[in-house]
Amino acid sequence: MSVLPWQNTLNGGRPMKISAKSQVPFPLPLVYATFRDRLVDLVPYMPNIRAIEVKSRREENGKIACVNDWHGGGDIPSAARMILSEDMLSWTESITWNEADFTADWRIQTHAFTEAVKCFGRNRFWEENGITFIENQGELIIDPHQIQGFPAFMTGGIAHLVEEVLGSKISPNLNYLSQGVRRYLEQQSV
Repeated sequence: MSVLPWQNTLNGGRPMKISAKSQVPFPLPLVYATFRDRLVDLVPYMPNIRAIEVKSRREENGKIACVNDWHGGGDIPSAARMILSEDMLSWTESITWNEADFTADWRIQTHAFTEAVKCFGRNRFWEENGITFIENQGELIIDPHQIQGFPAFMTGGIAHLVEEVLGSKISPNLNYLSQGVRRYLEQQSV
C-alpha cells in the first residue's frame, strides 16, 4: 500500500495497524455462524458496546452482506471531550461474510469525522483440534485535511486524538466480541 502525502503527519506516515487474535473452544461452523448471525445477542457480553442495530442483511453469490450500526460506550478521555462526542463511539459497519473460506471483510464508517476516518479489514476463522481461532487484521487511516470545523493548524492534533481514541477501542472490542461468543455458546450449551 502506498503512503499518501497527508499520512506523513500520523503514525510515522503509515496507517495504524489493527490486529487481534483470539480463540473460542467450539467448532468453526458454530463460532462463525454465531459471530455472523447472533451479533445483537452478544451485546450483553461486550462492556464497551451499548447497542447494535442490524440495518440490512442480504445474501448474494454465496455470501452474506450486513450493515450494522454499533453504539459504543466507555469513557472518552477528558482532554478529548471538548472535541469528540458520543458520536465518535458510534459507527456503521459494512461486513461481507464468506463461508466458503470462513472470512469476513469489513469496513467501518464513523459517525463523527466521517470524511476523515477510513477503517477496514478482514477477519479470518479456522479450526484446530476443536478450537476456533479468529484473526482480525485491518487498518485505520485518518486524513487531517478532511477534518471539518476546526482551524487548519489544529487538524493534525485532532487527527492524533481521534487515532488515539479509536485505536484504544478497536482491538479490545474485537477481543471482547470473541470472549462474548465463547460465553454465549457456553450458556447455550448448558
